[in-house]
Amino acid sequence: MISKKELPACPVTTTLSLINSKWKVFILQKLTERPWRHNELKKSIAGISQKVLTDSLRSLETDGLVRRKVFNEKPPHVEYSLTKLGEEFKSILNELYNFGEYYKEHMPEETT
Repeated sequence: MISKKELPACPVTTTLSLINSKWKVFILQKLTERPWRHNELKKSIAGISQKVLTDSLRSLETDGLVRRKVFNEKPPHVEYSLTKLGEEFKSILNELYNFGEYYKEHMPEETT
């Protein structure tokens, strides 16, 4: 995690740096639904590799957006969920969804 002093001056740049891959957005979107286990996330996000999922979850956890909870069970059980800070992404994700729907309805016609 970088310090506050190291954050970009532009708030939009700061936000984009937190979700600097398409996979992080998909992971955050899934975590808005409920807590997920690692393998559940892997199966629910088409095309994501094990390494990218693991690296993305670690990065989101380091940035304070995702919580990793380890249950003391055999076999080990780990769940990922949004932190209070991560919950703030719900409104951003909703707006991305809304714009995507709007764009599909109003996109310019193809030109040949």
